[in-house]
Amino acid sequence: MQTEIAEAIFEKVKNLPLAQQEEVLEIVENRLSNAESENSRPIWEIITEMNASLPEEVWADMPSDASMNVDHYLYGAPKKRQ
Repeated sequence: MQTEIAEAIFEKVKNLPLAQQEEVLEIVENRLSNAESENSRPIWEIITEMNASLPEEVWADMPSDASMNVDHYLYGAPKKRQ
């Protein structure tokens, strides 16, 4: 279905004068740009939202040396000294 629509659009646009083809292209690019900016948020907003949904017990169980010993907690590497 999407391919059929794209082909129909192409057939109509290719018959337009070059200047109008450029206008159509600009409209499509603007639409894509707007869609991308509406759907994207900075990563820190996503992390903050995720963190806010965690119960206090989860935060209490977090190791205080997690940033230093991330390899230990993820892969079982030896712990580094604090």
